[in-house]
Formats: sequence, C-alpha cells, structure tokens
Amino acid sequence: MIKISAAGAGMDSLESVNKPCFFVVGAPKCGTTALCNYLNQHPAIFIPDIKEPNFFGKDLSGIKAARDMNEYLSLFRDADTRISGEGSTWSLYSRTAAREIYEFNPHARIIIMLRNPADVLYSLHNQMLYDGNNEDIEDFGEALRAEADRRKGRRIPKTCKRREALLYSEVVRFADQVERYLSVFGRHGVHIIIYDDFKADSLASYREVLRFLRVDDSFVPEIKVINPSKHVRSRMLRKFYKDPPVWTSAIARVLFPQGLRKGIRAGLQNLNTQSVQRPPMDYEIRRKLNAMFSGEVAKLSDILVRDLTEWSKS
Repeated sequence: MIKISAAGAGMDSLESVNKPCFFVVGAPKCGTTALCNYLNQHPAIFIPDIKEPNFFGKDLSGIKAARDMNEYLSLFRDADTRISGEGSTWSLYSRTAAREIYEFNPHARIIIMLRNPADVLYSLHNQMLYDGNNEDIEDFGEALRAEADRRKGRRIPKTCKRREALLYSEVVRFADQVERYLSVFGRHGVHIIIYDDFKADSLASYREVLRFLRVDDSFVPEIKVINPSKHVRSRMLRKFYKDPPVWTSAIARVLFPQGLRKGIRAGLQNLNTQSVQRPPMDYEIRRKLNAMFSGEVAKLSDILVRDLTEWSKS
C-alpha cells in the first residue's frame, strides 16, 4: 500500500490517501467491467464508484472524472488499508497514458485484457449506439466504412464525446498498445488476460490477477454477467435524460439536490434499457475484419509468446 501526503502532492483537502497501485487499462469491451466488479468484492481491494476516471491520457478526448490530482486522489479516500486501483479502458489506446501512469506511480501494476479485434469492434459499436452520444450510424458495416470520412472530421455526431472511438481500426491495434506498456513497466509489471480464457474460466483468471496483485487468492467473488449487450427501448426517452430541455434542467436544479437528480437520471436509463442478444456478425464483415487484422494478431502473438492466430480464422 502506497500513501501520498497532502503536503507532498500540493493538496489542501486530503491529508492522506491510498495512491492507486494497479490500473486495468483496457481494452474496451474485453471484460474489464466484470473484472473490476470481481476485484472490488475482495476485502483487500478498493475500486472507486467511478471505475473509469479517465484521468491519465492527455491525448484522449472525452469526459474526465477529475480535473486535477487533488480530485483524482479524492476518489480513493475511502480505501483505508486496502490496495486501490481503477479501470479506465481507453488508457490502453492512449499514446501518453503509460508514461503518465509511470510518472505518477512507477511501481504500478498494469492489467490488460484483450479479445478478438472483430468481436471488440462489433461490441464497441453496439455500446456506442446504446450510449447515444458517440455513434449515430446503426449499420455496423456502414460505421466501419465511415472511418475514412471521420478521419477528415466528417460524419461525426455533434454529441460525440470520444472521437477516437469512431476510428475503429485504430482501437484494436493491440500490438503497439501492449508494447508501450511493456516498454515502460516491463513484463513483470504487466499482466495480460485473453478474453477467451476469462470467459471460459473467470475464477481461474481472477485468481491469477490476485496473485499478480499479491493479495489473498483464496477469495471467491460472486461471478455473474456484468455489462451485457444493451439496447434502448426509446430513443426519445434517451434524448430526454441525456440532453434534457433547458426548462426541465432548471426546474430540476431548484427542486432536487444533485444526488437525487443523478438517481432519477439513472432510474430513467435503467427503465429504458433492454438486455438483448445481438445477432451474429455478418459473415462477410467478419471475414474482412479477420483478414484486415491478421497481421496485427500475428504480431501480438509474437509479443505475448502465445498463438492467437485462431482469431483470424473464426
């Protein structure tokens, strides 16, 4: 457990907090939400309610949960004697986050989860459609084809908060992303989980992570489906709670405290959410994606010293 003092960090409000010592840095749609949920159940581990602060990665767009180090460390003030960590999944994509994390804590332990690139993109596209801000092209194939235009700043939704997510082919360039973290933290400081293994035996993968974090690996969490594929029942209702009319926001601020407003918004989102089984990816799209990323998968196989080329055949 590493602590940082307020004086040492130039802070006014925090006397002493646990400095996060592990980071689940990605990739998106690879099981990170489930892993963080299981880790947070462990009596020796703390993950804040805001699982993805997105504090590190100065090159990333999108909303950050903390504007400065003081606010960031305040997320971990309830860790007590537990080791703490977080799971900002776009940190893997970032070109700067690895070095930023190292400068913050050179002894940090890094956890990376990886998955067949084609499956990541299919799941990511569905998630962004559900969020309603970043993606407005419903057809997966058309969204992939739109990447060339989006590189030039065209066909980007006005409400998009994370433009890099629309450059689908870049999101799953895992080889270079993994190498960045290995070069900064070394192989001893990076633990990599393949989604196929995690899905086949979540408990075994979980215990490997506990040993990597040097905590008791006998603890058994509640294993359940976390962050399933989701669909909105009503786009109109989603627009209402995502981007409410000015008059409703003004009235809500007068009538309800901030915590209650967040609760109402979360309740509306839950009411408007439907868990669905996505149809299988179009065969031709999968074939093209597998061919596109076959070299990437081969390079990643070499880095991990594990044959992942089956991904290019599925």
